[in-house]
Amino acid sequence: MSEIAAKAAPKTAAKPARRRVLASRLVPYLLLQTLIVIVTILGLRLLQPSDPEDFAVNDFSAREDGLTRPVTLPHFTSSRYSLADPPVYAGAFTFRSADAASGWSVFLPRFSNAVEVAVNGVVVLDSRRDANANRPDRNTPQIAVIPASLLRESANEMTVRLFVWGPLKGFLDTVYVGPDVALRPAYERRTLLFVTLPVVFSAWQSILAVILAIMWLMRRHEPVYGVLAAAMVLGVVQAYVPPPVPPAITSRLAAVLLASAPIESALVVMFGVLFFGWRWPRYGMLLFVPGLVVFVVGLIGGPPLPRILFLVLGIPTVGLCLLLMAWVTAIAVVRRQDAASFTIGCAVTIVLVCWIQDMLTVLEIVNNDRIFVSRLSYSAMLVAIGAGLTWRFARALNQVDSFAGQLVTRVREAEERLKASFVREEERARAAALANERTRLMRDLHDGLGGQLVSIVALSERGHEGATITDAARAALKDLRLVIDSMDDIGGDLMLALGSWRERATAQLRPHDITLDWRVATPQGVPLHPELRPWHVIQIVRILDEAVTNAVKHAQARRIAVTIDTLDADEGPYGVISVTDDGHGFAIEGSGAAGRNGQTARGLSNMRSRAARCGATLELSSDASGTRVRLQLPQRFPDSDMAAG
Repeated sequence: MSEIAAKAAPKTAAKPARRRVLASRLVPYLLLQTLIVIVTILGLRLLQPSDPEDFAVNDFSAREDGLTRPVTLPHFTSSRYSLADPPVYAGAFTFRSADAASGWSVFLPRFSNAVEVAVNGVVVLDSRRDANANRPDRNTPQIAVIPASLLRESANEMTVRLFVWGPLKGFLDTVYVGPDVALRPAYERRTLLFVTLPVVFSAWQSILAVILAIMWLMRRHEPVYGVLAAAMVLGVVQAYVPPPVPPAITSRLAAVLLASAPIESALVVMFGVLFFGWRWPRYGMLLFVPGLVVFVVGLIGGPPLPRILFLVLGIPTVGLCLLLMAWVTAIAVVRRQDAASFTIGCAVTIVLVCWIQDMLTVLEIVNNDRIFVSRLSYSAMLVAIGAGLTWRFARALNQVDSFAGQLVTRVREAEERLKASFVREEERARAAALANERTRLMRDLHDGLGGQLVSIVALSERGHEGATITDAARAALKDLRLVIDSMDDIGGDLMLALGSWRERATAQLRPHDITLDWRVATPQGVPLHPELRPWHVIQIVRILDEAVTNAVKHAQARRIAVTIDTLDADEGPYGVISVTDDGHGFAIEGSGAAGRNGQTARGLSNMRSRAARCGATLELSSDASGTRVRLQLPQRFPDSDMAAG
């Protein structure tokens, strides 16, 4: 039990430390978000557009649902859907002919959903002609120039018909009538803020959607890009597809536009979860249910139903998704502590504050002339997401560059090690070649010159005649010359070495009155062998010397024939050297050794051993008519000694 307690103690002690670390990361983040909330609220107050109050017309009589009563603008209607019998606002303004030079206009900063303005009974403005001007989430202003022929000195009548088709109550802001030069700047400021900027941000959103779609197509194993691309596409559709004005054949399109907002919000939450490296839970698909319900009901039900359902399900779903996104980014900030999570978290806070502001406006708790800023502030999140993806892409590029640099360094180091290894291998091979050459030279000197010198010493000690010692000395000198000649570079042409051997053999046979018959059957003699080494040459020459010596000493031959030929085989040509004498021959046992003469037997054994060393094949045949030695050269000489003993 004590061991278990000892093991559990570090884990128990680590939990408070971990909590302190998490708290030290979370508290500064929450303080930062509080500061962002305060700055956002102050910014919304400071960015309220100012209008020319000197030309405001606020007092109207409103007729709605058969009742007429005086109202003061801004005014909210009691109905959410009134197309057949829209509310009518009747008022008056005073025209001064002194200001007629610049022309007069009527300016409507805000309304929901559409307006028709008439001056002295003539319609001068109908916003239903511009579908984008009738969207409740857009704060689109309207302005129209009043023809001078309609204006009367002093009092003029003005009526405003307000068409409402939900999902919010109808709303009419203060109407401004006056010189166009006085009203146009206010209209242009509102147009820049609520029309031009959303178009710019929507264009940025469409570009981002294309980029993300391409990234997802190229990297299918990262669904985060595909999810965000789908969210961006829905946002672009909602921004650029104008909603139909009821009654219209394409009124069901409004269901698609209304459903896109909650579905887009759910996709953004999915993006956040995947972007920060977590798995999307199965129950997370429930976030898509409200948007799908609005979409299906919009396709089946009448025009008012999907708008009411969007107000009940869609808007709360958007708020829930914003809260979830804020929670996800807060966890990511605490765990990751990177710039991307901080940036996205701050952007989510801004959008969440703007959404709360819009909800207070919808519930008529805050009076801000029904100016909605959620969709406009959503661009802040897009900028943050773009910055996060750019940061992630730049970090990936830095990692690739770092990896490439490390790879180049490692390859360079491996190349240096490989070069050093090659140098060592070359030195080792050179040392091995020198050792092999030294060993071969020592063996050749020992087998040839050493034996001859021993014979000379033995003959001298026994007191033999000078001629015998002279013969032994000449044999030793001959063997030394053979070793020296074999060291010459003949460029793989064995015929050069055979030519030198022919001269020595002719001189050797001349004192014995033996004729050397030299015949080359093919023009080239034997094939060239670039791999031919000096130790190959000396083995072949010693075999030929042994064959001639046996013919002179033991066969009592009078004629020796040497034939050089090249034969063809499937694997390629190979050379054959044959030595034939006309002596009396000797008996050859089954093993290939000489029968009675022990010295001859040792000579034949040495010949076979030398042939095996250089990969050649030696064949012997002997009868009463003479002896024939056939040496078949290999197609390629071996790089090492292949003697079997």
